[in-house]
Amino acid sequence: MQYPVTKRAFGLAILVLSGLQLMVVLDGTVMILALPRVQEQLNLSSAGSAWTVTAYGLPFAGLMLLGGRLGDSFGRKRMLIAGVALFTLASALCGTAQNEAWLIAARALQGTGAAIAAPTAFALVATTFAPGPVRNQAIAILGSMVGVGSVGGLVVGGALTQVDWRWIFWINVPIGILIVVGAIYELRDTVHHRISLDIRGAVLGTLACVAIVFGATEGPEMGWDSPFIISALVGGFVLLIVFVFAERHVANPLLPWSLFDSRDRVISFIAIFLTSGVLGATTFFVALFIQNVLGYSPLMAGLASIPFTLGAGVGTAIASKAVQFVQPRWLLFGAAAVLSASLYFGSTIDGSVEYFPTLLILLLVVGCSVGFGIVILPLCVLVGVDMSHIGPLSAVGQMFMNMGTPFAVGLLSPVALSRTLSLGGTTGKVTDMNALEIAALGSGYTLVLLLCAIGTAVMGVLALTLRYTPAQVSQAQHAQDEAQKSAL
Repeated sequence: MQYPVTKRAFGLAILVLSGLQLMVVLDGTVMILALPRVQEQLNLSSAGSAWTVTAYGLPFAGLMLLGGRLGDSFGRKRMLIAGVALFTLASALCGTAQNEAWLIAARALQGTGAAIAAPTAFALVATTFAPGPVRNQAIAILGSMVGVGSVGGLVVGGALTQVDWRWIFWINVPIGILIVVGAIYELRDTVHHRISLDIRGAVLGTLACVAIVFGATEGPEMGWDSPFIISALVGGFVLLIVFVFAERHVANPLLPWSLFDSRDRVISFIAIFLTSGVLGATTFFVALFIQNVLGYSPLMAGLASIPFTLGAGVGTAIASKAVQFVQPRWLLFGAAAVLSASLYFGSTIDGSVEYFPTLLILLLVVGCSVGFGIVILPLCVLVGVDMSHIGPLSAVGQMFMNMGTPFAVGLLSPVALSRTLSLGGTTGKVTDMNALEIAALGSGYTLVLLLCAIGTAVMGVLALTLRYTPAQVSQAQHAQDEAQKSAL
């Protein structure tokens, strides 16, 4: 087999693949920093603010498994180009949004494009780089984009928002065009095989999640007795039931139920979902607190949040080593206990809190604790499975990880709003609020941290029921590495 790149990993091909990875990660971060400015200019409601994050996350998570199947069936290069083109078009629409509905619809389109393009990036390394050190180097570069995107998104997003929030979307347009052009000329397509696509399952599952989150998010503003809210909640649960039954009668289902045959694995999936929800909600509401309550600029808020990302990096590094010697349930329970205590402390702060040392230490500790869950739980999912199931299980675990944030933000935003209104706050612009109203706004945000502390405690209790040994997890870690090598 001939490869476009044989002697070096650095070049246009790796720029294309890592650029895609970076763009998708960045867009999940920068919107949170830009939200206060968007709220002010587009007069977003509390629910609308949540939907700017949720509308991206739900289709991204819900359609990701289908996106991987599309690449297998129609060619990964082709699907990468199609996904990036859709993402780029949606970014332009986001940047030109004139109202809440326009922005939310464009964000949903962005998430759909990301779900089509993202699953193909790592797979395309196989047909672009020769086996051995060059390919390993390319994989390392691609993997590092997650960390670079997390930190870079905070700085770049804050700086662009400082100028104009629309630039966080417009900057994707030239980058997306360059990725498409580079992919056409530098990437090799995979040999694809037409397989049955569970489009019905993807649509049913995604619509069910959207309906449930819509009902929970809009309920406080529209009224829980509203026919629209009742219909959304009932319809969402009905669609979820239909999805479960439909998946049992599909030749190639998105969620094979055989993957859920282990009690410990099901608990691991639930814990992944809870961890993702806590991480997403904490990031979302802390960013709002720092800007709307403490008065930080978007750039300063981004810089102030970097310790959280650095702490997560430290946590993942420690966890990847410790899990080889300590039972995962004790590591997860210990991390959950520290995280729950930290979030509880965070729920007691107000606008008088100092960044140094209080917020700095808090962000470091929370980030480090989250890092343990990010590493250990996906490995628990893979314990005791055949090599042929590692890929599907990893994909399902990634889906649960991506689904937690939009659910948590969507469900907890009305809780924060209810607390704010009960204390005399308003839903207007922050710049028009007096000190009492800003304090009420902050109280709504910190209430969410208290609920996240409770959710983390629940996750810690669930983790105690896991029966995996360090040897089993180490074996899963090795199997995961081997599966990735064989897949490439």
